[in-house]
Amino acid sequence: MDVTVRSPGSATIINAISTGCGSAFGIGLYVTAKACLKPSKMIFKTEEGVDTKLMEICVRNVLEKFNVQTGIQVETSSTLPVASGLSSSSATSNAVVMATYRALVDEGLVPDDSLNDYDIINMAIDGSLEAGVTITGAFDDASASFFGGMTITHNPRREILHSRHMEEQNILIYMPNRKSLTAQSDVARMKLLAPWVKIAFQEALKGNIYHALTLNGILYSTALNFNAEIALDALDSGALAAGLSGTGPSFVAIVPDDAMSRVHDVWSSYPGKVISTVVDNVGTKVVGHG
Repeated sequence: MDVTVRSPGSATIINAISTGCGSAFGIGLYVTAKACLKPSKMIFKTEEGVDTKLMEICVRNVLEKFNVQTGIQVETSSTLPVASGLSSSSATSNAVVMATYRALVDEGLVPDDSLNDYDIINMAIDGSLEAGVTITGAFDDASASFFGGMTITHNPRREILHSRHMEEQNILIYMPNRKSLTAQSDVARMKLLAPWVKIAFQEALKGNIYHALTLNGILYSTALNFNAEIALDALDSGALAAGLSGTGPSFVAIVPDDAMSRVHDVWSSYPGKVISTVVDNVGTKVVGHG
């Protein structure tokens, strides 16, 4: 019996690295994890070129939590680009932890109510921190990925300050031809932004999500040497909000129907690719039992 779990990526409203407080929302690009218990072997499969270290840590942590000794096969696939600022690590850890846990439940090795939602998120974050793929633990990204919709968070306390469904909107993502690993970003430089990121964060708390996303995205673009013109071009073409997601390299824009072709065209003039998706308000879910 195998269990399949699908977990969405997320896009940044407020990057938490400079202040510890952040905000993100789920997007319709996913990591899917399939887990199946085996008599003795530990098998990890993923797409070519993707390190399985995070998967292995997440599985080990779940098994150790319940003091269960078993073999397991975990396989992941993704429509979510890695090292792109779209929370691929959070989506992976959420999906793998939940799939491993549900596989143990299905085989009767642990009770059905052993973990609640926050237990799963915290185990996923602990795995990401141990694997070295995050700086803050990315509770904003992890919670948006897990619950869907938008979350506003205090990352050091792992506390959700506010959450709600996001308005159904078109999302365009511009991905340049480079990757950007969060854990290798210049933290000291990002912390210089703190006074201005706090202003953006206050906008998010007031419900001015589009203002918050744009201000945050342009601030971090400048600190991390990304071209803020990319966001401004989207705004000039009719986007409601645009900015760098995470520590890049992806830019995200929230775009009304009547501006989609203009924003797509202007971003297509840059080297790289443009991805069209939507808001995800569903979050991390079991999507199959085999």
